[in-house]
Amino acid sequence: MKFERGPAVIRQPWHWPSSKLLLLIPITLIVVITVVDQLVPADIHLGPLLVIAPAITASFAGPWVTGVIGFLAAGAQAYIGWHFGVLFQRNVLVQILALAVLSALTVFYCVMRERRRRQLERVRAVAEAAQHVLLWPLPERIGPLTIACLYLAAEDEAQIGGDLYAATATGAGVRVMIGDVRGKGLSAIGEAALIIGAFREAAHQHPTLPDLAVALEQSVARNLPHLAPAEHPGERFATVLLAEISDDDNTTRVLSCGHPPPLLLSSAGADTVPVHPAAPLGMQALHPTDYTLDVFSFEPGDTLLLYTDGVVEARNAVGEFFPLAERAAPWGGSSPEELLHRIRRDLLAHVGGRLNDDAALIALCRAPEAPREPRHRLGIHAPMFGQGAGTALP
Repeated sequence: MKFERGPAVIRQPWHWPSSKLLLLIPITLIVVITVVDQLVPADIHLGPLLVIAPAITASFAGPWVTGVIGFLAAGAQAYIGWHFGVLFQRNVLVQILALAVLSALTVFYCVMRERRRRQLERVRAVAEAAQHVLLWPLPERIGPLTIACLYLAAEDEAQIGGDLYAATATGAGVRVMIGDVRGKGLSAIGEAALIIGAFREAAHQHPTLPDLAVALEQSVARNLPHLAPAEHPGERFATVLLAEISDDDNTTRVLSCGHPPPLLLSSAGADTVPVHPAAPLGMQALHPTDYTLDVFSFEPGDTLLLYTDGVVEARNAVGEFFPLAERAAPWGGSSPEELLHRIRRDLLAHVGGRLNDDAALIALCRAPEAPREPRHRLGIHAPMFGQGAGTALP
């Protein structure tokens, strides 16, 4: 399950009942100004203050409600003139006209604001659709794995940035990629799209992770220079971690292209998986021997946590990095969804609510093995001791 903002929602300026309570402010002002104007000495005129009512209303309501408040304010000004018997004097008529004109301008402002808001919502909906096309939500379950993912974008109003992830089931098992493109903004999103697209295709065509890494490097070498901004030519690269989780046994293979190592969470705590990182993508490593494949055992019930450097390099007010392994260790028994929920809450609390870099995490939990009935009840004889020994992991 992906933690993300909900779908684009058109936010109306008129909300019930909160706007109903706010509406009491301009109405109360109209009543108070009208009453007080009749109580103060005759040489003091408070009627012009009625323009405050439609001005305040425009801050939280739409054009129709603002127009009604403006009409009430102009009516109150007319009532004050009638009360004192000076309604048709030139000065009072000018005040009423001025109030009506200012109210009309306020309504016009509301109309233009609503039009721009609707345009912004349409653009935002298109952007979110494009973001979902680029960064597909991962399925909650692939093969023996339960998956949850989390993306926290540093850019305001964005759901994705330069971090990336993808997962797919292949004949070799489940292959997962997480990565981080150098830079921020639109250029980083374009580079992330390039790498994700290359992975989705190449993951099914290459038998080993080193071969897959070479295919990704070749794709990056062909296309990444065209995405590099003119002011920083030749400085584009991406760190990537590839993982292959076998469906048949507990063997898991990882390959790091300059990316931080994953964490393996178990009942014993949190352990960093030792990896031998190669050069990041974009550094022209074009042969499988340029990469080191690290193999470890991913047992049923354990959780494998992949992350980008935006998580572990997040600093608090005094400059301390976020201690991911320390914080995640007590939550090893949680579901992937609950684990990422707790990390998200802890991470945002650590940085004071705002990240300076994109952060992405993937939690993969291998389902615990179901208890099996004794083999003799299934008509299968257990092997003799010393026979059928398993192969040790390198």
